[in-house]
Amino acid sequence: MSDPAPPRRPTLDLRAFTPARVALGRSGASVPTRALLDFTLDHARARDAVHAAFDAPRLVADLGALGLVVTAASSRAVDRRDYLRRPDLGRQLDAGSVELLARNASVPCQLAVVIGDGLSAAAVHAHAVALLARLLPLLAADDAVAVGHVVVASGARVALGDEIGAILGARMVVTLIGERPGLSAPDSLGAYLTFAPQPGRTDAERNCVSNIHHAGLSYEEAAAKIAWLVREGLARQVTGVALKDESADRAPCRIGTASPG
Repeated sequence: MSDPAPPRRPTLDLRAFTPARVALGRSGASVPTRALLDFTLDHARARDAVHAAFDAPRLVADLGALGLVVTAASSRAVDRRDYLRRPDLGRQLDAGSVELLARNASVPCQLAVVIGDGLSAAAVHAHAVALLARLLPLLAADDAVAVGHVVVASGARVALGDEIGAILGARMVVTLIGERPGLSAPDSLGAYLTFAPQPGRTDAERNCVSNIHHAGLSYEEAAAKIAWLVREGLARQVTGVALKDESADRAPCRIGTASPG
């Protein structure tokens, strides 16, 4: 008499807990057609996000509705092809923007906010204004951190905020920028904070709150983290590896010092 079959173990559908590509199944030696089609679609969305046009005038108007006075600037990358092939150009302002910002920098400020397209203009269009709408009241509370300048920067890499902050005489700069698209998140926004910004700052000298999108870190969580880092960074006069998140326990989020460029 043969042994009885082992009891069937209940399986856990991991896909209910993560957008990652897990438990896809297989068809012969390959993945099922549906999984392949989903991968192809997500890859196309990621590519589209990288090449999407940045609507800076629309963003300036939307930020103006929040009561902010906004300046538009551009990097030395003249088009998207230039931007992708020459990351260094995205870290430097063009001559016209340097002159314009210098004219607006009559009074040094505590905090400058830079909003740049980065590697996903879609992320900026989808999340930057909504995030700022939640961040501004938190900055105004308690120690009342004042936002002195807001700059919308086209063709921007993260380090462009350092030059902008230096010209504006900002003690700290917060750069909101589209992150490199992933296959599960083509519209992820990142926030990068740098104390005493100036050209040449390294990634180790800035903090990052990343993965801000509808399936990632919420606007409320991100705003709370950014506001805490701004206040503590200004008080301790440091950002980066020397500034660790010590805020009250909240839902886990990614805070680090990495930069997409």
